Amino acid sequence: MSFQQGLSGLNASSKNLEIIGNNIANANTFGTKVSRAEFADVYAAALNGAGANSIGIGTNMATVAQQFTQGAITTTENPMDLAINGAGFFQVTDGKSPTTYTRNGQFKVDRDGFIVNSFGKQLMGYAADDLGVIQPGQAVPLQLPTGGVSPKSTTRMDIEMNLDSRAGVTVPVAGAAIDFNDAATYNNATSLTVYDAKGQEVALTYYFQKAGTDTWNVFATANGATVLGLPDAPAPLSTITFAADGSAPTNPIGPITFTIPASVNSAGAETLELLDVTLNTGGATQFGSAFSVTDLRQDGFSAGQLVAIAVENNGIITARYSNGQSRPAGQIEVATFRNPQGLQPSGNNQWARTFASGDPVTGVPGDGNLGVLQAGALEESNVDLTGELVQMITAQRIYQANAQTIKAQDQVLQTLVNLR
Repeated sequence: MSFQQGLSGLNASSKNLEIIGNNIANANTFGTKVSRAEFADVYAAALNGAGANSIGIGTNMATVAQQFTQGAITTTENPMDLAINGAGFFQVTDGKSPTTYTRNGQFKVDRDGFIVNSFGKQLMGYAADDLGVIQPGQAVPLQLPTGGVSPKSTTRMDIEMNLDSRAGVTVPVAGAAIDFNDAATYNNATSLTVYDAKGQEVALTYYFQKAGTDTWNVFATANGATVLGLPDAPAPLSTITFAADGSAPTNPIGPITFTIPASVNSAGAETLELLDVTLNTGGATQFGSAFSVTDLRQDGFSAGQLVAIAVENNGIITARYSNGQSRPAGQIEVATFRNPQGLQPSGNNQWARTFASGDPVTGVPGDGNLGVLQAGALEESNVDLTGELVQMITAQRIYQANAQTIKAQDQVLQTLVNLR
């Protein structure tokens, strides 16, 4: 018996206890992965080779292997908390050192709009242009728009409605073609808000006047002012003619084009003129049922400021603005490795790639074997605390047993020394 076996066993057990202690210390660290000590036996080498009855000279720790199994996902109330459900790592950079990889999704937005982790490293992905179109290619640090979105004037309107075929003709016998203040001179009306080039609201109201069988005149006012014609002599924007069965209009075939004049809104501000605005009435019908508008929309909007962001399962970051608009602001790129255990831990819940890990395979969440993202959630450590405590007891007993072998060897030597 040699002291070397017992000493190597003590060293191995001590290192195993250190690894167990590190696992327990990180049981509440989001994104961390449990480590496992892997040991190998040791035999003395001789020039003529080891004999069949060779006795080992102890053990040593071959490697500390991290286990990249999925940790439990817990929800939070922070939309910038991200968890990867499946394979993959977030890519973060400080702009100088090589890119590092992490499973910890505790991100926030810094003063410049960059998405960063607790150590100031920026999350990488694909940027979006001013129109919200994702630009795939080389991953760059993701930066959210800190400015607002510019207004857009209305250029197109679409209406789906039913005009009651049972209604009577309301064209005045004499005087103006319509009196907007006299409901007897039209059958129905509906309103919507449109926007000028400054993003100012314009209250647009459409009036529908039955002029005859299957024929309807369409008038409009903007902020109470006549859109077409003179104030005392309004003119129709168009006349809609329906087929005999009340289905889609036979006239006009295409959208109605008109100009909304400058006017004064309810606050007393002057709104700008809107040129060449179109109204699509192709969705109108004339059936024997009550007047109803099932869809009325337009494509303009006012200026808006960023109020919230949301991250989709595929990594697309959607920015939401105070004017109700939303558009993509970027897309997160994730990376995976053929041999994740070959990654080098660099601290702060981050790993660096090595020759053993291989080059990263990148893509968007959900593609191929890459996991999907879950916003408002974090991946917990995959440390099994109960299992670690049991392993700690076992490692402690193994340490004691190795100490006993040294004690026994000491007693044997003492007996030899005492021989006379």
